Amino acid sequence: MLDAVSLDQLRTFIAAADEGSFSAAGRKLRRAQSVVSHTLANLEGQLGVRLFDRTGRYPRLTEAGAALLIQARTVVSGMDGFKSKARAMAEGLEPELSVVVDVMYPMSSLTDAVGAFRKAFPHTPLRLYVEALGAVMQPVIEQTCRIGISGSMPVIPDLMEAEKLLDVPMVTVAAPSHPLASRDGLIQPRELKEHVQLVLTDRTALTDGTTFGVFSPQTWRLADLGAKHAFLRAGFGWGHMPLAMVEADLDAGALVRLRLAAFEVRTPPIAMFAVYRKDTPPGPAGRWFLERLMESR
Repeated sequence: MLDAVSLDQLRTFIAAADEGSFSAAGRKLRRAQSVVSHTLANLEGQLGVRLFDRTGRYPRLTEAGAALLIQARTVVSGMDGFKSKARAMAEGLEPELSVVVDVMYPMSSLTDAVGAFRKAFPHTPLRLYVEALGAVMQPVIEQTCRIGISGSMPVIPDLMEAEKLLDVPMVTVAAPSHPLASRDGLIQPRELKEHVQLVLTDRTALTDGTTFGVFSPQTWRLADLGAKHAFLRAGFGWGHMPLAMVEADLDAGALVRLRLAAFEVRTPPIAMFAVYRKDTPPGPAGRWFLERLMESR
């Protein structure tokens, strides 16, 4: 009987456990609740184990169900990976490579990788987009882009795979004319609240309700990092920036580094990850491009 257990049954089991009810699992799987209930009853019969306690208003995982859920996820994930790898091998070289890159990613590393890619794959067009926050993740989720280079996202969706690339050094800065620039020593959070903070904003809803290093209730939200850079230089507020982008300004005195008590000893770096859908992993050209980026860290 155990040999007859199917992936469809395991996916139904996982959906019921994740959604908390058979009706919600049915909506997720686009099936009737009766079909979900029948599938799970058959699975329990084949396993000889009760997976859910149905005595309450909502089904609850039994102790055995909770233990087998871990194994079910492993089996389903392994099969998804198997099919993805087989699909990539069958596809061969991608007809084109589409990549969306976080605006915080160091451009010198990116341009080096792009230049090397042109030489290695002269007949594979490269479509490159530069976005911020959730606008990096969204086109990969929607399969507009095959690969995303993402930072600033606290949670990676379950359907995505992520590979660490590098850490981007960050610095908190203001123009020399800004009141905070004349502060000696560490700047306390209460002082930051008295001044406008320039913040990069998300074009999507993926980070709604989430903030990244925001300390002031007074914020100007900008969707473009270049505009944020210009506003910082103009003294309109203070904010966090990639060190590589403002290093020349710091050396020239056009911007000054702020020391925040909350970030002592330094402003935390942003971790950059290559992200892609588990069901559509990079092909040969995409994998080569990612490995080239990893070499640059």
